[in-house]
Amino acid sequence: MYLFRKKDPNRPTNTNIKIMHIINAIAITIFVAGILWKLIDLILLK
Repeated sequence: MYLFRKKDPNRPTNTNIKIMHIINAIAITIFVAGILWKLIDLILLK
């Protein structure tokens, strides 16, 4: 399975993929924070 492969030391590092992962993590964090905010707004702040 792909998730359990060891990192290939001969593979070059790609800066664009690292930046993409950082942006993706930020987007997921903001999305989850927005969902939590809407749930709090609906439940507690009627």
